[in-house]
Amino acid sequence: MRVVFMGTPAFSVPVLTALVEAGHTVAAVVTQPDKPRGRGKAPQASPVKEKALEYGIPVLQPVKVREPEFVEELKKLAPEVMVVVAFGQILTREVLAVPAYGCINVHASLLPMYRGAAPIQQVILDGRQETGVTTMFMDEGLDTGDMLLRTVVPIAPEETGGSLTEKLSAAGAPLLIETLRRLEEGTLERTPQTGETCYAGMLKKSMGRIDWSRSAAELERLVRGMDPWPSAYTTRNGKGLKIWSARVETAEAGTHAGEHTGYAPESGAAPGTVVRTGRDGIWVQAGDGLLVIRELQPEGKKRMAADAYLRGYPVQPGERLE
Repeated sequence: MRVVFMGTPAFSVPVLTALVEAGHTVAAVVTQPDKPRGRGKAPQASPVKEKALEYGIPVLQPVKVREPEFVEELKKLAPEVMVVVAFGQILTREVLAVPAYGCINVHASLLPMYRGAAPIQQVILDGRQETGVTTMFMDEGLDTGDMLLRTVVPIAPEETGGSLTEKLSAAGAPLLIETLRRLEEGTLERTPQTGETCYAGMLKKSMGRIDWSRSAAELERLVRGMDPWPSAYTTRNGKGLKIWSARVETAEAGTHAGEHTGYAPESGAAPGTVVRTGRDGIWVQAGDGLLVIRELQPEGKKRMAADAYLRGYPVQPGERLE
């Protein structure tokens, strides 16, 4: 099929690659404008743009897709279908009407649950055991179009936002190719979204701040869900402290849990209080249970294991993280 592909981050790249390798004609790639990054603030191309240039595919980078000039440019490309994967802009009615067969989105959740920009992180925060990828026909709503195909992906006990992103990205590529195959054959069925749904809003740095009054199980999921960005973080002596790996300790010493434990505060310690330290970590009292910090990163330094941190930054029981 003649395709216009819309996408921006690394998550989108496997789908673009699959389109090319499956023999579809990618008439153009549409991605976000280059953004300044790094210390020198030099403009940097998106991962999708870099891959498109490798293939020699024309790249379009509109500031706003609703601009009439861009819509006319799309019409000249005469795509049969547009494939949209984490593009980063909302498509208008005029844009959606351009391709003959419509616009197909590859969404990183099992719709209708987890519409929105950050479904990958939210399923971890919510303690779900599985998620997946759904293809759907796009309409003017936010992830509200008719569902097409879906694939289920299990969530591992120590899954992070980064590792789950990679899994779902890989799963989305073959699902999209199968969706297009059925579209060409005329065997693709549409299923309206009905029933329970929720919205996973865009990630913000503030979402990573640790509230020690929450349960240890919730905080452990926060650590995993916010990895690699924005990361879970607290403060110590007025300086930032990122937490990269942690586990939950229940009332039974040395046991782990991922669910609500009912474990009472140790010796009446207030949430955020360090109750003990050791080679295996830093035990911090949460609102319910203990969070054992295993890997962390002081402000301006590299990630390190808890024992390495303790050698350079001694922590005393009774100290309270802010």
